Amino acid sequence: MIPAEHRRLLAAYRMPAEWEQHLACYLAWPHNRDTWPGKFEVIPPIYAEMVGKIARFEPVRLAVTNASQIDEVRAMIRDAARRTEQEAPGPLLPIDIFHLPTNDAWARDHGPIFVNRLANAAASAGPNQIALDWRFNSWGEKYGAFDLDDVVPQKLGRRFGFEVIETGIVLEGGSIDVNGAGSILTTESCLLNPNRNPTLSRAEIEDYLRTYLGVANVLWLGDGIAGDDTDGHIDDLARFVAPDTVVTVLEDDPTDVNYKVLRDNLERLRAMRDQDGRALKIETIPMPPAVIHDGTRLPASYANFYIANGAVLMPTFNAPTDGRVAATLSRLFPGRRVVSIPSTDLVWGLGSVHCLSQQHPAR
Repeated sequence: MIPAEHRRLLAAYRMPAEWEQHLACYLAWPHNRDTWPGKFEVIPPIYAEMVGKIARFEPVRLAVTNASQIDEVRAMIRDAARRTEQEAPGPLLPIDIFHLPTNDAWARDHGPIFVNRLANAAASAGPNQIALDWRFNSWGEKYGAFDLDDVVPQKLGRRFGFEVIETGIVLEGGSIDVNGAGSILTTESCLLNPNRNPTLSRAEIEDYLRTYLGVANVLWLGDGIAGDDTDGHIDDLARFVAPDTVVTVLEDDPTDVNYKVLRDNLERLRAMRDQDGRALKIETIPMPPAVIHDGTRLPASYANFYIANGAVLMPTFNAPTDGRVAATLSRLFPGRRVVSIPSTDLVWGLGSVHCLSQQHPAR
């Protein structure tokens, strides 16, 4: 049950869209070898490249589980930044590397989600910004321990001095996407899955989203892509790129397992309306060719991009479709530089750049 005091307080707040200005980006250095079985050794250098590229555009706050690694991690990032400076030019912004143990690296799902006080709200309504601490249960208790990940928002709040409110229900950051104007995208396969909040109905979950995130309009897609162990996170399917525009992935091969699922989601989007009753503008990007490792279909998707200050960090898969998607994202984000993050190996861990990052919006 949502506490009455939360309803009163949070009526004056909203979750900003990802393209709004960021104070910093939260990341967690990869250390769990079980996440990338047989391939872990190649992951830290790729991750260091990702950190360096993000830091060209916004400050980074990077949690490291093993405190003795901090100097080594800093050196890896600096080396990677030097190698990739031509692709992401400019000085590195501050990279704060600190000791904070995690079970895994998926900061999108265990990190805090921030809401900002509305511009027209009275100063007495509360602080300028609040961090929401949703419960984290390892995507329905699929993997091992998740106790360290579940307390990350509280520990970050103490370190960086922001207020944290516990919502009391399970929700991962990758399962939602907002336009900052009152609409939110999510999926039935994830949020309605009994492995998250089995006692809550659709209407009750919508009530939590409206209350805590300041949205009025909940837009439900159906199923996720093949190989997605999150039960269908929205950040592999469809993303707001403007208050009135959604970009969604499509599979052109009718024999591919994702073809029907993604066509169904497209038809749902075409029937949807925004918070003001207007039809959404729909843009499409292709899926990459199937990425398969050890006989396993991986959840490779171009929708898993991260919108940073002045840039879009885009997963790439060494495929002809990389260039087509980069051109589309450049058109959809004028004034932002599209920067590639090699993700063929990253996605063996079942996620890419958006799954690994969580923005701290400016206030």
